[in-house]
Amino acid sequence: MSLSTKDKTLVKAFWDKASKKADDIGSEALSRMLITYPATKTYFAHWDDLKPGSAPIRKHGKVIMKGLVTAVSKIDDLESGLSKVAEIHATKLKVDPANFKILSHCILVVLSKMFWEDFTPETHVAMDKFLSRVSQAMSEKYR
Repeated sequence: MSLSTKDKTLVKAFWDKASKKADDIGSEALSRMLITYPATKTYFAHWDDLKPGSAPIRKHGKVIMKGLVTAVSKIDDLESGLSKVAEIHATKLKVDPANFKILSHCILVVLSKMFWEDFTPETHVAMDKFLSRVSQAMSEKYR
């Protein structure tokens, strides 16, 4: 699924607004994923506290959002832009690539909740396509 020029413009414009709350988005999306998809907790078993908004959740939520900032800045070449982090997830962390799609969905839910006025159907489609491309780029090193 490729992103059109219009999609890229919508993603960048929306992310310009949303990025101001990136830490909150990351924390809530990760919390939502761990609650809604409890099997994902296995990747975070080394954390003492998996409660929504806990220190480890907030910290990793920031890491996830830094990755999205990178992805937005590398929107024209996501595979190359996310290559290093994809390599770590594939070889060191051995995260099931299906989890990237799960997290993407949780991010979409949080974005629609937090920015409901700006999250138009057009923006929703563009963000969904973008996050799908991010998930695909994160899965590239598994092949």
